[in-house]
Parts: sequence; C-alpha cells; structure tokens
Amino acid sequence: MPQAFDPAWLDGQYNNRARIPEHPQIFARWAADSARARQSHACRLDLPYGDAPAETLDLFLPPRPDAPVLVFIHGGWWRSLDKADHSFIAPAFVDAGAMVVVPNYALAPAASIEQITLQMVRLLAWTWRHAEAHGGDPRRIVVAGHSAGGHLAAMMLCCLWPAVAGDLPARLVRCAMSISGVFDLEPIRHTPFLQGDLRLTPEAVSRLSPVNLPAPGGVLHACVGADESEEFLRQNRLIRDAWGESVVPVCEAVAGRHHLDVLDELAKPQGRLFGLAQQLLAR
Repeated sequence: MPQAFDPAWLDGQYNNRARIPEHPQIFARWAADSARARQSHACRLDLPYGDAPAETLDLFLPPRPDAPVLVFIHGGWWRSLDKADHSFIAPAFVDAGAMVVVPNYALAPAASIEQITLQMVRLLAWTWRHAEAHGGDPRRIVVAGHSAGGHLAAMMLCCLWPAVAGDLPARLVRCAMSISGVFDLEPIRHTPFLQGDLRLTPEAVSRLSPVNLPAPGGVLHACVGADESEEFLRQNRLIRDAWGESVVPVCEAVAGRHHLDVLDELAKPQGRLFGLAQQLLAR
C-alpha cells in the first residue's frame, strides 16, 4: 500500500514521464512507426463507433477472413495520447493473421473515467457487430491495453454484455491483456499530478477499480515492465491476488523494460508480450 498516500511519493511512483527522461524520443518513435504502419498495411481510419467526436477507431484489415480480433486501448492516464500514436502495434499481429482495432476515446478532464469506460463498451459492441464485415471473427475478440488502457481492458472483461444490449453475447470478451495496468484507483485519487484532471471520488473508485469487482469468467494476462515503479509492480500483483490464478494465469514482470518501452515487447513478433497475446488470440 502507498506510504499513507504521501503526495510526493505518489507523484514519484505514478508520473512516468518524469521517471523516463527520454519519453519525448519514445513518443516520436511511436509516431513515426505508426505512420509507416498506416502506409504499409491496409486499414480503415477514423471509423465511428458512436456519436461523440472522439468515438472513432482505426481498423487494420486481416490478410484472410475469420481472423481473430485484437482491440488495443492506448494509455496516457485517461487524459492524453491518441490512437494515431499506436498504429505501430498493428503490423506484427496483422502479419500473423489477425484483425487489429485501435480506438480513440474522450480525454479527461472533458470526460470522466466512467464515461471513458462506457465508450469502450460501445467500442466493443461495435466490434462484435462489425468484425465479420471486415474479415474478423466476432467469437475471438481479445482486448489489450497499456497503462490506463490496461485498466480499461480489465473492465471490459467484467462487462455484463447482455445488460448493455439484447443482441450481445455474455462472453463477448473472453480474454484480455493488461500491460502496466492500474487496478486499484484509490492511490490514483490521491496522486497530485492527476487529481485535477481525473476528479476521482470514493464512489467512483469503488465502482471503477477492477480489484473491487467480482472475478470475471474469462482470462486476463497481467504484465508489467520489471523496471517500473514499486506501485506499478504492486498493482500488477494486486489483480492476481483479487481475481485468483485461474482468471489471471499470467502475472509477469518483463525483464529490462520500463513503463514505455514495455510496448516494444508487444509490437515485435519476437517479443514476450506478442507471444502472450498470440496465446489469447489462439484460444
């Protein structure tokens, strides 16, 4: 548990841009690699999945029909970054036979975490309804997310889909991967550099922390960079403790990776996270 929610300690634990001085160069590399991915792979950009301006997605087409579907949700503390920064995730999965969906969502403080979570529910409903038309298999949807996106991926595993709409199957999302995810929002509520934008209340923390929700029926792979802060390492262990090993069979710290370059392990065919994601897509 954080040291009595000491403000300076929490900022040091959760402010990854401050922890990684080279983050501008990493973001620039992501942008360049993403631009190349959109040029080199067949894709449909800025498709609407809802009515709000931010409710758009980029879809990378699979090489053959009935492909498994990877939905990748970007991070940025629910308040920054964009789907266009993360197209670089797609090529390795498309080349391996998958369809890839990369969504945008409204950003805090204009949207709350609860509103963003419901946007991702709409995204997954859209994906289930439209995957087949684009070559994807709606029975094999895997949701992966990084950082704040890791939180959202875990939330999608918990969704009661038939309560959202009568046409949706109960097991719409059977598998998910959270990379450097945040599963207990209580320390986030007390972290100074995030408080102004996220405006978390105790009630919101209770509703939106995956560790407070019943263990879902699917499977979650929870991974984190071994060089991340104590808190991110603790958060990763926490979801295994809360949901159990049968739901979280993989709870792993990836050697030599920090909060940002851990995504290299997902984007490269030889990467550890790519291999773990492929296991989920093959289920």
